Amino acid sequence: MMRGLALAALLLLVPSMSDARPRAREAGIEIGILSPGPLNAITDVAGVEVGHVTLIEGQTIRTGVTAIRPHGGNLYQDKVPAGFAVANGYGKFMGSTQIRELGEIETPILLTNTMSVPEAAAGIIEWTIAQPGNEEVRSVNAVVGETNDGYLNDIRARRVRKEAAIAAIDAAQSGPVQEGSVGAGTGTIAFSWKGGIGTSSRKLPQTLGGYTVGVLVQSNYGGALVVDGARVGEALGKYYLKNEVASDEADGSVIIVIATDAPLSDRNLERLAHRAFVGIARTGSPITNGSGDYAVAFSTHEAVRRPPARREAASTIGELPNEMMSPLFQAAAEATEEAVINSLFASETMDGHQGRIEGLPIEEVVRLHQRIKGD
Repeated sequence: MMRGLALAALLLLVPSMSDARPRAREAGIEIGILSPGPLNAITDVAGVEVGHVTLIEGQTIRTGVTAIRPHGGNLYQDKVPAGFAVANGYGKFMGSTQIRELGEIETPILLTNTMSVPEAAAGIIEWTIAQPGNEEVRSVNAVVGETNDGYLNDIRARRVRKEAAIAAIDAAQSGPVQEGSVGAGTGTIAFSWKGGIGTSSRKLPQTLGGYTVGVLVQSNYGGALVVDGARVGEALGKYYLKNEVASDEADGSVIIVIATDAPLSDRNLERLAHRAFVGIARTGSPITNGSGDYAVAFSTHEAVRRPPARREAASTIGELPNEMMSPLFQAAAEATEEAVINSLFASETMDGHQGRIEGLPIEEVVRLHQRIKGD
């Protein structure tokens, strides 16, 4: 019954794609030099699936869960190589030490709020051991990232339950990804505006391998907002250190999930994860003391996947050399930057637990961008 209720929350409370505000690129803001994939989303990496459960109740609950599945099969049996990076570690990212130690992911990745990490992990574990083929599993490295949505959401109520986590995993699908105030981004705030879930992708030209890099972010951090090089945060009068030298207005967190179909080792996936913070810096964040800024990257390429047979014996694995990484670094930085801006563009004004947070005024931002950039 609880799983059905969580799925009902997903269907009833998440706005349809047709109701969404324009994305940055649709509004004429084209970030970077590389081209996006067809969906301009993390799901442009074939096999990657995303699901949301959104919880909006009364005047105080504004939270949820977002699930990312690297592939639609049994992740515990067919693990994917992964890398993990930290820019500032004021936060909780469950499962990160095993990712760093073994260089692989064996469960869906869940994003939620700070106080609900245990419930999300419980959902991952229950979902994983219930999968056919996992009857003898006795250890599960649940991967859960978080940001603190405690202004708009009554975070102490701990409204997220393991059933919501399971429902988000079950709801994961390929195709267009809902952005803005959905799932784990329901109650988040970025640059003093309404933050949320955002996504973007980059497709390398065939001369550089034709690989795709997709990014999904949960934006909940601050600074002086920059949109494609235009300092719009200052122009709009909302930015870090506007009124005082010492302030916590820029504190918060951002979780970045990076997928690619390039055949990368876990070592080079860690390097790729680090480059996501180039994109975060470009949006105007100094990566402050009170922010939890984390990135996790994985590869879906069959040549580097780790099924049981490959984990039980020596094998030859074909992977890209270091000298071919720079275009992928560029792609990760660009896609991260655009994913953040998309999260802001998609999020509307929201009333919640402690007050109201305004949505980014898109038309004004576009005008400022055009004026500042000289378009």
